[in-house]
Amino acid sequence: MLKTSDLKTREVINIQDGRRLGLISDLDIDLEHGRIRSIIIPGSGKLLGFFGGDRDYVIPWSKIVKIGIDTILVDLPNYSYDKEDYYT
Repeated sequence: MLKTSDLKTREVINIQDGRRLGLISDLDIDLEHGRIRSIIIPGSGKLLGFFGGDRDYVIPWSKIVKIGIDTILVDLPNYSYDKEDYYT
């Protein structure tokens, strides 16, 4: 069994370029169906997830390739690292 607190301690890495995206700050959950819709990672300019101008990165659950012991691998081929969010 995997706890949400366990997910928040794992680095999220894009397998397309090996870039570290950060740690999960929140989850978007579909309460009606009991499923996680997406993981949310604070934008690069935020301090402890609160202060800064960048918007959060919302990564759909379908883009997760593998959840490992220390990392979560995601496949984001068209990912933008500027202030634009990745929504699908």
